Amino acid sequence: MKNKNQYYEQVAKDLLSAVGGSANISSVTHCMTRLRFSLKDESIPNDNDIQSIPGVVGVNRTGGQYQIIIGQTVNKVYDFLLKTGDLTQSSSSEDGLDENLKEKLTFKSIANNILNKLAGCLTPLIPMMVAASVFKMLGAILGPNMLNLIGTKTTLYQLFTFVGDAGFYFLPIVIGYTASKQFNTSRIIAMFLGAIVIDPNLIQIVKAGKPFDIFGITMPLINYSSTVIPVILAVWVMSYIEQFFKQHTAESISMIMVPTLTIAVMLPIMLCILGPAGNVVGNYICAGILAFGKLGGLPTIIAVGVIGAFWEILVMTGMHLLMLTTMMMIFAQSGHENFVTLGAVAASMSVAGMCLGAALRIKDKDQKALAWSYLIASFVGGVTEPGLYGLAIRYKRPFIGMMVGGFCGGSYAGMTAITAYVMVPVANFLSLTTYVGGQTNNLVNGVISGTIAFVVAAIATYSIGIESKTNKQSNEQIKLVEA
Repeated sequence: MKNKNQYYEQVAKDLLSAVGGSANISSVTHCMTRLRFSLKDESIPNDNDIQSIPGVVGVNRTGGQYQIIIGQTVNKVYDFLLKTGDLTQSSSSEDGLDENLKEKLTFKSIANNILNKLAGCLTPLIPMMVAASVFKMLGAILGPNMLNLIGTKTTLYQLFTFVGDAGFYFLPIVIGYTASKQFNTSRIIAMFLGAIVIDPNLIQIVKAGKPFDIFGITMPLINYSSTVIPVILAVWVMSYIEQFFKQHTAESISMIMVPTLTIAVMLPIMLCILGPAGNVVGNYICAGILAFGKLGGLPTIIAVGVIGAFWEILVMTGMHLLMLTTMMMIFAQSGHENFVTLGAVAASMSVAGMCLGAALRIKDKDQKALAWSYLIASFVGGVTEPGLYGLAIRYKRPFIGMMVGGFCGGSYAGMTAITAYVMVPVANFLSLTTYVGGQTNNLVNGVISGTIAFVVAAIATYSIGIESKTNKQSNEQIKLVEA
């Protein structure tokens, strides 16, 4: 363990130096496989130098972020990065904030900032949603819908149910916390806002359906449990209001007055304006995607197939986080999704299939061994980047095989109109459990879809072949992520 920690610490030190040190970092966070830097000067890091660091799979510049792809050990490198660089989790320095204020406002910069904030608010929720989804999945598998090993009145089934539901029901509180870190405001007060919108008394008022006003302003009757956008909007506005009261309140009474006045002002703003507006936006996004999935016929078949073919391109650019955050919102509000998830699961299986086809076709022993390791990393570890950068990007032709497999698997999923009931944000074979929860044939068709993607990608990659000539520099840059 000590040697492992020394390895991760050295990787963190090398990365910190390569990006220009702590002084050049405005903020840093991580997702499932990547370190995501917001740098003050993006010209400092040299992509080739960073890719030569052991443990680095690749780099990507997108959405105003400098992304370093590590793999499934990213959290360990991240922890040492914070410790080595004396950085704080997901927070920006004052200098970094000033830089953002000076940034020229354009449509692109505004869009990038919105996407970055959304990703920053929702990505940290993935571990909680994974755990909650697993409990819901266990209840579905063992319960009456599938194996019928436990009844709905047994304590074990009830345990799985309320633990799984809790991870989604209390989302507003947890999002209050993650949003407060993005908007640099009080963690506790932001969580308090999230707690207010799911308070049982408010829910009873909504269920009663009787008119209710806040300081004389009529409040729309909306149930905010499991919602996402309303609290993010509320915390964003709260960050300015709290800052205003901090600047204009005497120190002697600030501890009492600042939080009290902040909440007092936010109540009508949140419950009468931002909450309803955010709820409408969320409902339209949710209803639109679900409706497209239910449309059926050739349009849905082709659309899901296209997602399966092009999903990994989104992964390479980091733009898949936008779709994942949307999926998180849909699962939280509706409990199922029948469009994007289908293509994404097929795509992840096609990466593993591509790795298998390449491993069987490559003749060089060292490269063949790497291809087999990429297969394990993808199919078991759920990390697709090694295969993407080590095979698809490097050799070019396997990319075609991967896209063909993803399209075929996605098309079958769209044709059979399957539904994802559990959010499983991993890209390994366990992603197929997303189809657990409905009828048995839903899971069967889901597994068939993944199998088609895997087999077709493997056959297509093997048939198309691997380019014999490779770039020497590329050979040196492709690194295997340590498991």
